[in-house]
Amino acid sequence: MSTPRLQLETLYLLDDERIRGTREAEPSPGPLFALIRGQASCAWAVRSDVAPDVARELERLAREEQPTADVRVAPMHADRYTALVAGTVDAGPSFEFPTSIAQPADAVLINAVESLDHHFSGWTAGELPACEPIVGVLVDGQVVSVCFSARRSDATAEAGVETAAAFRGRGLAPRVTAAWARAVRATGLTPLYSTSWSNKASLAVARKLRLEAYASTWTVS
Repeated sequence: MSTPRLQLETLYLLDDERIRGTREAEPSPGPLFALIRGQASCAWAVRSDVAPDVARELERLAREEQPTADVRVAPMHADRYTALVAGTVDAGPSFEFPTSIAQPADAVLINAVESLDHHFSGWTAGELPACEPIVGVLVDGQVVSVCFSARRSDATAEAGVETAAAFRGRGLAPRVTAAWARAVRATGLTPLYSTSWSNKASLAVARKLRLEAYASTWTVS
């Protein structure tokens, strides 16, 4: 079963419980403060460059947060957090996949950057290993929808999904995400999926796949 702590360790590289970057092929610094709440527990971390006295106060407040089954409810101390570290708030649900996932017939593993070049820009051969498994749906030999491991730890991988603009609205994203989740499980890792409340398309993918929300992620960046 997935937990807030597991989600925290999937999203971020932690050093003495401080965030030192994201677990991406090209890491970013990550949020100033992250709080993840589930039904039975909470997990949190502060970025490494936050002043020690501010970090201690954020952690003190986070220890007062209560687990919740309502992934939409804001943290108890939301206003205090943003007063301590001014920034942009982002929030959204974290999902786990059902035990049984159907295998789409038209999804294939991608191991060459040339397959992505036609519809997706920015991919390099060097970043492919960090994003494996990478699964795509092809049209005329070119990938038109792709799901990859946007972040990966020793135990889990989190989905990143993209569909070329001309092919959206055809139900490709749920199919390629399901195939990716199966591929992740075949490696022995646990597939996870999280998004923002503002990302309607991503939330629709979660609904179509009947993913189960197990936590709520709330960050200040």
